Amino acid sequence: MILNERECRHEEAVNVGRMMMAAARTAPKAKGVDIVETALITGEELELLATKMEETAQKPGRKFFLRDAMNVRQAECVFLLGTKILAMGLNCGHCGADTCDERGDDVPCAVNAVDVGIAIGSACAAAADHRVDTRVMFSAGLVAQQLNYLPDCRLVFAVLIGISSKNAFFDRKPLN
Repeated sequence: MILNERECRHEEAVNVGRMMMAAARTAPKAKGVDIVETALITGEELELLATKMEETAQKPGRKFFLRDAMNVRQAECVFLLGTKILAMGLNCGHCGADTCDERGDDVPCAVNAVDVGIAIGSACAAAADHRVDTRVMFSAGLVAQQLNYLPDCRLVFAVLIGISSKNAFFDRKPLN
């Protein structure tokens, strides 16, 4: 049997995405409380994400969502990572409130955001271990959050996954 890389590229990208989910799951979390959620999207959901990003680009100051939507369409799949919001009871003040009890319900716990960042770093490291291209995007994550791809999660980020001879997610031309 001869297996051509071009014929199995998508499957390999999805496999790396699965490894990224495992890496995010095993990343350290504050106080050992795991409220991070992940998912992997492909196919029709990718196209819906890109289309909704184009719609979002019509809002003032969000023109760059058009460029990012083009990158979503170039991705083999997209890894999503977000967190449920739970005050950790540390009264650290990083959210802007002096205590967790004073934090408004609409204000995410800063420690939850740190957990997301650590998990994204771990996931991207897993992809890098396999020499697969990635690009972290808050824009695609925001739209994925609006599409409810990770129910009950906030602070959703997207990591585009691609396999090509030149990373399509960098050296991007600015939109005029």
